[in-house]
Amino acid sequence: MPKTYKIVLTGRVQGVGFRPHVFNLATTFQLDGTVSNNEEGVIIDLTGDKDLVHSFYRILVTQPPKASKIKEHQLTETTYKAFDGFSIVPSKTAGKLNLQLTPDFAICDECKSEIVDKHNRRYHYPFTTCVNCGPRWAITNTFPFERDHTNLATYDMCDSCAKEYGNPSDRRFHSQTNSCSDCGITLQLSTANGEVVATDHPIKKTSDLIKQGKIVAIKNTSGYLLCCDANNTEVIKKLRERKKRPTKPFAILYPSLELLKQQVEINTDQENCLTSPESPIVILQRTGFRGALALVELAPHLNQLGVMLPYSGILYLLANELQIPIVATSGNIHASPIISDAADAHKELAKVADYFLDHDLKISNPQDDSVVKYSDRYQEKIIFRRSRGLSPNFDADVKTGQKILAMGGHLKGTVAFLPNDYLYISQYLGNLDHFDVFDRYMQTTQKFINLFEEQPEVVLVDKHPDYNSTRYGMELAKKFDVKLYQIQHHKAHFASVLGEHKLYDKKSPILGVVWDGTGYGDDAQIWGGEFFTYQDAVMERIGHFEYYDWLAGDKMAKEPRMSFFSLANDAMQNEIKQKFTKEEISIYNQLKQKASLKTSSVGRLFDAVASLLGLCDYNTYEGEAAIILENQIIDYRLENCQVYASEMVNGIVPTQELFNNLYVDFKNGTQKEQVIANFLFTLANIILKMAVQSNVKVIAVSGGVFQNTVLVDMLKELAGTEYKLYFNRNLSPNDENISFGQLMYYQNVKL
Repeated sequence: MPKTYKIVLTGRVQGVGFRPHVFNLATTFQLDGTVSNNEEGVIIDLTGDKDLVHSFYRILVTQPPKASKIKEHQLTETTYKAFDGFSIVPSKTAGKLNLQLTPDFAICDECKSEIVDKHNRRYHYPFTTCVNCGPRWAITNTFPFERDHTNLATYDMCDSCAKEYGNPSDRRFHSQTNSCSDCGITLQLSTANGEVVATDHPIKKTSDLIKQGKIVAIKNTSGYLLCCDANNTEVIKKLRERKKRPTKPFAILYPSLELLKQQVEINTDQENCLTSPESPIVILQRTGFRGALALVELAPHLNQLGVMLPYSGILYLLANELQIPIVATSGNIHASPIISDAADAHKELAKVADYFLDHDLKISNPQDDSVVKYSDRYQEKIIFRRSRGLSPNFDADVKTGQKILAMGGHLKGTVAFLPNDYLYISQYLGNLDHFDVFDRYMQTTQKFINLFEEQPEVVLVDKHPDYNSTRYGMELAKKFDVKLYQIQHHKAHFASVLGEHKLYDKKSPILGVVWDGTGYGDDAQIWGGEFFTYQDAVMERIGHFEYYDWLAGDKMAKEPRMSFFSLANDAMQNEIKQKFTKEEISIYNQLKQKASLKTSSVGRLFDAVASLLGLCDYNTYEGEAAIILENQIIDYRLENCQVYASEMVNGIVPTQELFNNLYVDFKNGTQKEQVIANFLFTLANIILKMAVQSNVKVIAVSGGVFQNTVLVDMLKELAGTEYKLYFNRNLSPNDENISFGQLMYYQNVKL
């Protein structure tokens, strides 16, 4: 006797081809019923033999569509109902949104093949997608994931596309983003002054322009990219000058994995990352580079390159025409967010780009490319920027029930929202000092609130009173008349690692090491070199780097020479005189004498070392000095390294002694590379010394300093099997993780 069953699946199950997958599987099992999306996931009603239904269910949850991630699934028997075959029915919503959102996916191999096949009807159509690939979050306005809820709603499918959409055996069966050149998105090439370039092949013409040394602003599927020939020294210099980006490295788009492997050494982890559905920028060592790239202009002072492969149809077709690497950097002006609107692009980038390749698909959620790096020796994956392909979902053990909005930090703003059974963390938004970034930060926050139709019951902010995220959080808490909690910056960093690795229930104590550039401390000083312990819901600060003078406010973060000045003793005055005028020395000495604001920042210590060694006195982008410093090391041997700091007393690292010893070693003729290796070796040793003093075997580290992959490798090598190390893995160790850390701290640590 057949029975009727209901199957409910939650998680990332919309926009991934789940319903057509269910349809074909049910047809294979000859089961009758329906499948639909709703505000919580996928709902399946089935009528059939009990054993057949259970077999169907087992295969469905163990072999789901490749882009899906099932969180929970449930099968229950319901009242018998007869169905006429099996069908996909329109989505019905009876409540508020309670499911994971769908990130953007890189173009799949099948779609790539079609758009370069002269005999395929999608030949040269750059917006070709299927159920397995294409933009999702970038073009979505609300959920459930249906065409009407995306910006493709204004494009009516032609008969051919509609036929594919309705064909269960087709890869585009119920593909919500389905379109072709007859019914879909159109391209237009124009000059910087808006004059349309008449051409039947705009991508071919764009390729020719790039080869001729032109800069082209290309509207990609998640925002504009500024592109030019990566082999052309002069055009790269021109792009730097126009974009006011003197030294920050540019991302490079390689036309193919094959060419990349011919020119750069990559390992399996890096290759898998580059070719994954997320397709981020991956930072690679350029040692032994075998190509014609303008290396000095692409990444000044660095021995690494940020590379990516074509992840959208428009980039794949362009790369196929070019067959050379090109610069593909975010389409924005200095310090502003990535641009996605054509009118804005033509207004803001008219003096940067020579030409514009636009399309008429609206982008609702602009995103930069995500950035990933692997450490050389241990292949530890470190996310430098979490954006396209990775946001806005985040899998974590969260306590649901209370609706929580976490406002994050300031330099690398993100927002975390817990409105239902899932946690959502926005893409990287940028430095909230800048009006355009802060405006997008506020828009993103409001979009989350509107999308889920939920107001927060608790708002979490950083303790820094002058952060724009703190001020805005206070405004929202007042507006919604809800509780507001301030959570110390570095404690949030520590809490983020504990949350990522589900360590809150561990019985033994955990050492937290949080090193970064700046954060407002509980004692109103500038923290940045902190040690904590966590046990039984209690987090305590147990040590820090010895305080030194914080000079001239934000100027200290922008000018590494200021950190050197702060730490310089009498023996270093000759070097100081080479970096400062007499008037500056007089002014800053007076500031030093009167300085009441102190810092424990390891990030600024990196700056001081970089300045001392003559590597960088002025940062033109955040973290420049530290990045250049790390890049001096090609290789190292731990047995050749020495320690610059003696034992800690009462948990205080002797910062001044460390810096003095490093200076003496350098003045005695030790090579810069070895001095830097010694410095990083000293830092890694300090962590393990603190672990010994604290009698702790489990160590969790966070903060922007731990984007230094050499330090990470040294720490892992020194720790061996004696210590268990935890790093931020699915979030960046920098301030992008603050919003998540605030949430984790609030839910798990005694306030």
